[in-house]
Parts: sequence; C-alpha cells; structure tokens
Amino acid sequence: MSSQLESLETIWVLGDQLNRGSGPLASRKPGECRVLLVTSETKIASKRWHRQRLHLVLSAMAHFVEELREEGFAVDHRVAPSLPAGLQAHCDEFKVERVLAMEPMSWDGRRMLEQLDVDLVPNDQFLCHYDDFASWATERKALKLEDFYRWQRLRLNILINTSNATPQPVGGQWNFDHDNREPPPKDGRAWPAITTFELDDIDRTIIDGFADNLWGAMPDGSWPVTRTQALVRLSEFVETGLAPFGPHEDAMLAEEWKLAHSVLASSLNLGLLHPREVVEAAEAAFRNGDAPINSVEGFVRQIIGWREYVWGVYWLWMPDYRAANALDAHRPIPPAFLKPTATHMACVSSVIDHVDAHGYAHHIERLMVLGNLALTAGINPQAMVDWMWSSFVDGAEWVMLPNVIGMALFADGGQMATKPYASGGAYLNKMGNSCKACRYN
Repeated sequence: MSSQLESLETIWVLGDQLNRGSGPLASRKPGECRVLLVTSETKIASKRWHRQRLHLVLSAMAHFVEELREEGFAVDHRVAPSLPAGLQAHCDEFKVERVLAMEPMSWDGRRMLEQLDVDLVPNDQFLCHYDDFASWATERKALKLEDFYRWQRLRLNILINTSNATPQPVGGQWNFDHDNREPPPKDGRAWPAITTFELDDIDRTIIDGFADNLWGAMPDGSWPVTRTQALVRLSEFVETGLAPFGPHEDAMLAEEWKLAHSVLASSLNLGLLHPREVVEAAEAAFRNGDAPINSVEGFVRQIIGWREYVWGVYWLWMPDYRAANALDAHRPIPPAFLKPTATHMACVSSVIDHVDAHGYAHHIERLMVLGNLALTAGINPQAMVDWMWSSFVDGAEWVMLPNVIGMALFADGGQMATKPYASGGAYLNKMGNSCKACRYN
C-alpha cells in the first residue's frame, strides 16, 4: 500500500482554488492521487494583513484539507518557507514524479509553477477564460465593459429571451442602471442580515497563532470558510438581499456596512462558489418572481460583467500593467486609511471603520471615497494596490490591479477607463449620509 501511494501523481491545490469540483481534482477519486496544499511563511510575512483577511484564507485552506481527508484523499498540508520549498519537500518525501495543478489566479503564480515544471490545466473558476477574453479583445479598437457584458450575456444565455428569431435581453434592455442609483433611504429600514458562522477549533488555532503586526478586528464568523457556509450565504442573499439590492447598490450609510450587497466576493475568489451557480440562482429568483429585473440584472452584471472583465484585462496587460503610474503619483498611504480616528473627514472615517471591523467596504465606498481621495491626493498606485490587497477579505492581485490602477487612480492613463473617477462633495452628499455631521464643508 505504501509503495502504491508513493507512485501516485500529486495534485497541487492553491489557496484560492478550494473547490472539489474545480481543476484536476474534479475528476479524481480518493486513491487516485495525492493532494498537496502549502501554507507559505513568506506570503504570510509579506504584508500587514487584516486579521479577517489572513484568517479567512488560512481557515478555508485548513477546512478544505479536513474535508478532503474525510472523503478519503491522501492530503499533504504543509507549512513551508515558500511555495517552491513546500513543493520540493513534498516531492522529496513522497518521491513524486508528476505534479498537476490548475492555473493560478496570478501572473507570478503561473510563471512560478511553469518554472517548477508543474503540469497545468486551464483555470475553470471563471465563465470566460483569459485566452477567450484576449480573442474577444483583439477584434476591438477599444475595450468597453458594456460590449463585453452583452457578449457574455448572449454566449452564456443569461437573462436572454430566445423566443424571437434574434435573441433579446429579458426586460427589453441590457442595462437597468438608471433604476439602481437611488440615494440612501431615510426611513431607518432594517437591511438583510447575514449568518454569523460559529468559529471552531481550526479557527481558534489560527487566531491563536496571529502575529503582532496584523490589524483590524478579530474574526467573528462573518466570512464563509467552507463551501457549505458559502452556499448558506448565497441562499440567504437570494432570498432576502437580492430584491432590495438594486435600487440602493450605490448608496452609502455610515451606520450600515453592507446594506443589501451580497458579500459573496470572498467566497467566489477562494473558489468556494462558482460564478455560474451564483448567476443561475439570481436568474431563477427573477423567473420565479422573487426579485425584480433591475436588481437581478445589476447583480448579474457585477458577476459576469465587471468581475470577469477585470480578470480578463489583468491577464491581457500583465506584467507591465502593475507598474503603471501615468499621473506620476508618489505619496504614501495616508494615516486616514490606517485607522478611523486618524481623520475628521466623516465619509473616509466611516468607510475605514467598516474596513477595520469587517475587512470590507462595498464598491462605491472603495471607488468614490477611498479611490477618490487617493486619486486627488496623488497616492502611489502600487502602494494603494498593496494596501487594498492586504486589507480586504476579497483582495487579490488580479482584483486590485485593474480596479485601482485602471479604475480608481487612472494610473494607466485611460487604458481601462475613459476618464478619471474623481468627484466633488456633491456626489458624496447625495449618495451618502456622512456630510451633514462632518466638520468640513
């Protein structure tokens, strides 16, 4: 039995590929392979992580290992100085001849695995592989999200009426943005609640091992660390959050950190959920009459439009894209981004309070408060990427580079966005509720 296990090929699962149905693991059964996961000490030490961000990744990996072992897989989960060191130690111990993995989410990760002679299969965690995106992009003089989004809708047959000779969008239009820009309500309504998951022995062990240089509130069970928990989060959003999501998706409330946002991004980015099942659940809610078209279309656009567009342009423009700094901005991250009490700007303070407490702020808070201030103050784009990557539970390089360099800070000089997203106080006053109590006019 021992010699049989030693001859097995190894499937290396990275920390953001935690889904039994993804990659080469999807077609394997216990006894057909050995599974490797590596926790890198260098990666942990590389940034001043938010406690909830670091806990989420480490806990999700450890829980996935436990699930695979319960299923019967031989799993080697090792802590190593680096990912290559972990692979080498694994191969030395088990005399491995072949290592197979799914393409990493990052450009550096793919290059590393190629240099380590790991056999790669295409990444299937998106509905549009970056090679397919590159083919789509080469046929266009300029890249526009709306064009990509409509192409996605048609080819994936999502919210499409096929009863006519020419497929048409459900509801007669592609985009219901004009219905989804309402300012924050003033009726004191209760927003959809989310399940808080009980911390277990795995969670407590990770928390007890935290270094002193981390920041942010301690993990409280807000973020799913297993697929089962992620499915609970998806179900409760579709049942209670999807319908009210649309009209106020751009609104900001100092006292409400998520409003009706799905808070599913961390589960999607770790592989606990797949975008196809998420959009299918949202589309089913519309078909069943449980959510209006403006909310469902707005949410679907975030998943198959913006999220996959960001993924595509990241791979299209890397590695040069990460160094872009067209506005020659060099100021460091301001103290206002490091703790809520460091500024008297009420909107900034409230958003940083949300980040401190949850490792999260929704997209308008990120773009029009944090991004707006960073753009107008001349914050270095690479420093901003690094800070957001380490501070948000859904942070990753492929997420943050296009969103920060291309969208928020205009550091690519217009490669991704048609204009800088800088706003004055009027927008913040309209879409938020911080201005009236602020000491500044």
